[in-house]
Amino acid sequence: MIRFRSRSILVGSILAATLLTAALMAAPPTQLAAAQTAVDAPLQIAWEVRNRFRLFREERDFLLHAERGRDRSILASEQALELQSDGRGWARNMVNRLCIDLLGRVNEPCTRDNVKESYLTPADHPVVVQLTGAVPVGATCGWSFDDGDGPPRQQTFDCAEPVNLRVRYGRPTVATVDVSSGPDTPQRVASQIRVRDIFIAGLGDSIASGEGNPDRPISLSDDGFCFRSYLGTAAAQYYRPSRAGYKGGRACEAPDTLPNWQRNAALWFNSACHRSLYSYQTRTALALAVQYPHIAVTYLPLACTGATIADGLFGGQRVRECPPSKSNATCSAGVNGQLDELRDAVTAARRRMPDRQLDLVLLSIGANDIYFSGLVADVIVDTKTERALFRRTGVISSVDDSRTALARDLPQGFGKLREALKPLVGDLSRVVYVSYANPALANGGAPCPGGRAGFDIHPSFNADPQRLANVAAYVQNEFLPQLKALAQCQSGVLCRDPAADRMTFVESHQAAFANHGFCARSEADPPFDRECFSPKGESFDPDIVTSANQPMLCGRSAGEYRAYLPRTRWIRDANDSYFAAMTYPQGLPSAMQPADIHDATWGVLSAVYGGAVHPSAEGHAVMADAALPAAAAVLRLDAAEPIVTRGEPLAPTGAVQQ
Repeated sequence: MIRFRSRSILVGSILAATLLTAALMAAPPTQLAAAQTAVDAPLQIAWEVRNRFRLFREERDFLLHAERGRDRSILASEQALELQSDGRGWARNMVNRLCIDLLGRVNEPCTRDNVKESYLTPADHPVVVQLTGAVPVGATCGWSFDDGDGPPRQQTFDCAEPVNLRVRYGRPTVATVDVSSGPDTPQRVASQIRVRDIFIAGLGDSIASGEGNPDRPISLSDDGFCFRSYLGTAAAQYYRPSRAGYKGGRACEAPDTLPNWQRNAALWFNSACHRSLYSYQTRTALALAVQYPHIAVTYLPLACTGATIADGLFGGQRVRECPPSKSNATCSAGVNGQLDELRDAVTAARRRMPDRQLDLVLLSIGANDIYFSGLVADVIVDTKTERALFRRTGVISSVDDSRTALARDLPQGFGKLREALKPLVGDLSRVVYVSYANPALANGGAPCPGGRAGFDIHPSFNADPQRLANVAAYVQNEFLPQLKALAQCQSGVLCRDPAADRMTFVESHQAAFANHGFCARSEADPPFDRECFSPKGESFDPDIVTSANQPMLCGRSAGEYRAYLPRTRWIRDANDSYFAAMTYPQGLPSAMQPADIHDATWGVLSAVYGGAVHPSAEGHAVMADAALPAAAAVLRLDAAEPIVTRGEPLAPTGAVQQ
């Protein structure tokens, strides 16, 4: 949910920020420092936008990604960052340094690097400028920056020094430098600086939001925490790792202490929707900013876990989880429809800046419309009691149920969505639909064999081989092809104007996932995974006496699990889901609400609703690698006109030469 928190923006402060004089860079430029030129190269003016992923309030966060992302794929960058953080994740501290707060409110204005900016309608952008090429040692540069509004800003520095300034958005700034070096004839170099600010929105469901990858994962305790089994006696209790810092009763007979429990929850940059900085949508928008130094990216994340087209895009939906706090008084029961949120944002932006346009929409939707979470539950919930209860409450769905919705409901929903997006984005090719990956494949595309491995977090879980094979085949042969047909007006899908109604469709990542489903394992996996997550599904101590103090059979501390280390599987299994997020699903219908924090229902849902059978951060990086070239092509970033730089002897009159 995105709300707008407005404060008055004084014209004087904007003008003051615009007219900031040049200063020496406090940190080396991300790309200028890497641009080595030959000693005989002509003099040129090089420039780039600083901290150009505008969701980040502090440049250090952008520089981390710019440094790790240089000459790397997004996947390679993610893996490097995972190792650098020792598996704790790069987002764990950045989550508190964004221009959108933890309740989903856009900060208007947002203070970025000590300057107040309008987030949706920036008046100016920070840039760094430097003279490159065969710069004479000790040469002096007289800089002039003219945006046509008042006298040019002028400064003189040693030519080896980069210059930092802010340039007006929506108009070019002519940069001119007079280069003086001893008795040599001075030279003048001129160029044009014009920042393109790209407005990107992310829409969709749990795959779009980044479900399964909390920005700050849960911390686990060595102690066990008691859950009940359905219709079970005291002997049917079982223990799993508890949350670190939890001070309440861990035994099943202990009273309900949910607020205490919630204070130690995993942290998302929007808990209500489980929005994560690791999502492919955020990584795609961030990668555009890293790769193209002359743009800025204004990114509006709206995707929400659990969303369908009807309940999530058009209409509101229930929250998934409330943010960690001393009370849940600030957590509403629902979130607004994403299309309404986007429409409000675009309207607000155009009110302040009439020519402000939505440049790109990243979209993944449809899985919940065909009951995909119900298919997952059908595969992994194995015991008769739980299956009967969950079938009665609608948690479990069959392939036939899904097939009916795929043929009847999803095409109608897609048609309505197409018509709703047109007024917002115009050309529907600017909607980049990123398809799902089949989560249950390994060994070149063979279905996972099933069993309890990766799912023994709950006693009733067991991935039934036949049901799993049926779902994997249905997803591969029916669901994914139908999504492509819907997005691209193919295979008899009715579109008013197929040429204008086709979305840009991304599916190249699917082949990569064929070796990295939830069952994929290798000796390269983290030691904790290899030692503690049993391939036989025997990871946890079944004895309720000993497991109360040490639930792991491997004898290692559950706190040693690292959610963000490179793994062979790019899909979270149920064990990963519990160990990374351990979600208490507060937004469920009353019929599904757990009675207390030891309840059997939560024992199931804490694993499933925290991201089981969803891409890991590596999986999202692979999806972003696939989406990035499509987004760049739609935005025509590689076809942009080059910035012309000219160098010539300084004219005797000293006039600026155009």
